[in-house]
Amino acid sequence: MQRVSRASVTVAGGVSGRIDRGLLVLLGATHDDGEAQADWLAAKVAGLRVFADAEGKMNRDVREADGAVLVVPQFTLYGDARRGRRPEFTAAARPEHAEPLVDRFCAALVAGGVRVERGVFRVHMNVELVNDGPVTLMIETPAGTVPA
Repeated sequence: MQRVSRASVTVAGGVSGRIDRGLLVLLGATHDDGEAQADWLAAKVAGLRVFADAEGKMNRDVREADGAVLVVPQFTLYGDARRGRRPEFTAAARPEHAEPLVDRFCAALVAGGVRVERGVFRVHMNVELVNDGPVTLMIETPAGTVPA
């Protein structure tokens, strides 16, 4: 996840999603992820205080900052490049498992009052962004049970 001053996704020459101030979320799923993980992650992203308040401290979440979230599905996040020269993607969830989780994540953000724009699943995308800060965080759902 990156805090951005602007970001966009272009597919086949057309813009599929564009935001100004907000968060760019590169979203990957593994085989063990389910709806609970998608919901937990959406709540975490929506509530993270990574935007400056009047005193310049990171005390505001994306909603308080009048921002939006651009969600880009990206299975390559779970690529394993520890051996050889070609990454393995066996840890990434199959598309038929991952796509509903991306949809669930986006729906949970919207239900939480966040404006959401999206990339497109299973196509080549060009992603442009201006990282603000820079602020970049990697967020993984906890192993085992998902906390409330």
